[in-house]
Amino acid sequence: METTAPRAATSLSRCPDIRMGNIERTSEDDFDRLYRVNVKGVFLCTQAAVPVMVRQGGGVILNMASIVSFIGVADRFAYSMTKGAVLTMTKSVAVDYVARKVRCNCICPARIHTPFVDGFVKKNYPGREQEVLQELSAYQPMGRMGTPDEVAWLALYLCSDEAAFVTGQAYPLDGGVLNQ
Repeated sequence: METTAPRAATSLSRCPDIRMGNIERTSEDDFDRLYRVNVKGVFLCTQAAVPVMVRQGGGVILNMASIVSFIGVADRFAYSMTKGAVLTMTKSVAVDYVARKVRCNCICPARIHTPFVDGFVKKNYPGREQEVLQELSAYQPMGRMGTPDEVAWLALYLCSDEAAFVTGQAYPLDGGVLNQ
């Protein structure tokens, strides 16, 4: 890593596919793969960014957790475990580095309508795409999935000087899921 870094760094953990299954149907390989991407990836990025931020007098780390960090979702055992770990890492980094002016927060989105979601639905529910997308939308009390722009606006705020008093927080972006 370079000796200087932008005042804001984002640690994004994006898994190219979500393995489904409860603890009995989750293979060790799938568990390890999700752990490597979603937990170890965030750990390594944060470990590389923190010393640079400390040297330059502060910075912002923004992680992507998930609404499943707060609630259980059927057949998402390994994914939920990894996103819970991201939330806990976020809080730990915030506590450890607040005095050194490094802020750390995470966004915890519910379902966000992306090309990944469309591809996942097409691959796993052929011929039922519209029905499944409607079910995914209905999960949020607002009756729709979130948009990438909505995630981006929250990220922009959390990385800005306007959020200078915010650290160690997990922000649900869930269309009302946690209010049910």
